[in-house]
Amino acid sequence: MLRALVVACAAVAVSVGCRPAGHGQGFHAVDITGAGYARELALRDSNGERRTLADFRGKVVIVFFGYAHCPDVCPTTLADMAEVKRRLGKDGERLQVIFVTVDPERDSPQVLTQYAQGFDPSFIALTGTPEEIARAAREFKVFYQKVPGKRPTDYTIDHTAGSYVFDTEGRVRLFIKHAQGVDAIVADLKRLLG
Repeated sequence: MLRALVVACAAVAVSVGCRPAGHGQGFHAVDITGAGYARELALRDSNGERRTLADFRGKVVIVFFGYAHCPDVCPTTLADMAEVKRRLGKDGERLQVIFVTVDPERDSPQVLTQYAQGFDPSFIALTGTPEEIARAAREFKVFYQKVPGKRPTDYTIDHTAGSYVFDTEGRVRLFIKHAQGVDAIVADLKRLLG
């Protein structure tokens, strides 16, 4: 699973000739400013309301694809994002974390909301039909694949482990690699919020 995630992350980083960390504006994350993907997101929240990236203009937005039954990457990422928001202090109010499920079969809107908001009450979870989620994943160049378990309901899902960051104007700017570290993320977001 880890190998697939590393390959998927590397593919995202090289797919558009992204600038490496430290290039240009000095971000710790991969600078993907001007990328021709991750431009649209239209899925439903737990109330059935259609949400798009435009709904969050004026905030820095972090989008992460995962699933509520994820044993490691997803809870670690969301816990890190909650800590990032806390460390931003008052500026944390200008950060919106969006968790997109890649497992609509098990992740009902209620399960998703409870899961995401268990890390921070402001986090939003989005879902849709399998086709809508597949379309969103393609737009974000997110890989995901079901890995069968011993029973039909015991499967796991290999998936891209990074997060996408949008600036206050709604433009995709950064790709945060899994386990990049809270300090680096906070520094990058302060630059975007500044």
